[in-house]
Amino acid sequence: MSWEVVIGLEVHAQLATNSKIFSGASTAYGASPNTQACAVDLGLPGVLPVLNEAVVQMACKFGLAVGATVAPRSVFARKNYFYPDLPKGYQISQYELPIVKQGTLKIEMDGQEKVIGITRAHLEEDAGKSLHEDFQGLTGIDLNRAGTPLLEIVSEPDMRSAKEAIVYMKKLHSLVRYLEICDGNMQEGSFRCDANVSVRQVGQKEFGTRAELKNLNSFRFVERAINYEIERQIDLLERGGQVVQETRLYDADKNETRPMRSKEEAHDYRYFPDPDLLPLIIEPAFLEQVQKTLPELPDAKKQRFMQQYGLSGYDAGVLTSTRELADYFEETVKESSSDAKLCANWVMVELAGLLNKHNLEIPASPVTAKQMGGMLRRITDNTISGKLAKDVFEAMWNGEGDADTIIEKRGLKQVTDTGAIEKVIDEVMVNNPKQLADYRSGKEKLFGFFVGQVMKVSGGKANPGQVNELLKKKLGG
Repeated sequence: MSWEVVIGLEVHAQLATNSKIFSGASTAYGASPNTQACAVDLGLPGVLPVLNEAVVQMACKFGLAVGATVAPRSVFARKNYFYPDLPKGYQISQYELPIVKQGTLKIEMDGQEKVIGITRAHLEEDAGKSLHEDFQGLTGIDLNRAGTPLLEIVSEPDMRSAKEAIVYMKKLHSLVRYLEICDGNMQEGSFRCDANVSVRQVGQKEFGTRAELKNLNSFRFVERAINYEIERQIDLLERGGQVVQETRLYDADKNETRPMRSKEEAHDYRYFPDPDLLPLIIEPAFLEQVQKTLPELPDAKKQRFMQQYGLSGYDAGVLTSTRELADYFEETVKESSSDAKLCANWVMVELAGLLNKHNLEIPASPVTAKQMGGMLRRITDNTISGKLAKDVFEAMWNGEGDADTIIEKRGLKQVTDTGAIEKVIDEVMVNNPKQLADYRSGKEKLFGFFVGQVMKVSGGKANPGQVNELLKKKLGG
């Protein structure tokens, strides 16, 4: 029996405001438990929520970026449920009238483009956090996170594999960081995901019964959890069982999902408009001001990189994956006055390799774009070879200064004097008579041997182009 997978994602992006959605309490991560929860966050008697304007601006930014409708009128509702980390006994969210609806996000996988629908994006407050460690079998509650602004981005059930879901999620992660509305830090819970997964027989129009997977805080866990759930549901159905609509937790240690609770319906939450908050009215003039703050978006930047710098779609895609990486590349090109492809290769290979090795993000790179550009300028003007440049780059990484300082200090300047290179070639030919005779008798593969020897004797300083040209003349004699 053939099965089709149907996946929709609910992504919760914590908005990068300094204060909470309905209070002036700080949103800074890492404070001591329960030191950043004020009377409003705790829902104490007599307090009233006041909407943070920066939250609205960020939601509008997202809506405009995905080509969605930003509602001129949206409404906050109370979502009622009991949980220890929900101090008010309800969560302020948006239900029937969200701030953003009907957008799209274009993804690319295996060279094919696909458009994923975004049903809605609504504003809500985050809950607190239950802590299960170091309490000798008890649970601690930290309410610092309560009231932190969230934008919940709900996709259409348009994805058909775990891999496709990850591509969509990474694209969304890149977008919210480009817009500077979320720092995207998954370890700190700033960007997390619930996945709705179901399967149906190929050709069937109706959706299968879905399970919602929670506790997904990394791209790897999202992919593993979805793949496990797909196999679980197919195995269950093929054995004659039925999938139950429920919420399931993902256990990363065991790589399995397990039931958490039966899946609630909307009526279980008893939604009703929050009596303490007026409807949110967004005037056209406000939206126009937000529109002016939009940066160049990833897809547009990728196209520009291809046209302006002559990069391939792959290279442009990698370099525009984050705003910081794109900025680093462009500054490198500007500083180097070099071929853009040369700059792209160094940023994507040498720099990215060391960043990954040391688990660093591009803003923390010890080598600045100005330093990188300065080094590449010395490759272009033949001061150093590409091989020597790797030594220079490593020295820059270790804090030994800029390229010119390192080249001077280490005496790495490339030898371009024809006479000097010819002297080295003559020396190599004299010291390797057998290889010389073999080459002249037809073993042309030995040409590489002579190139290597010349570079070795010259300490890697001889200009490779001149070495090749002069060797051809001399070896043929």
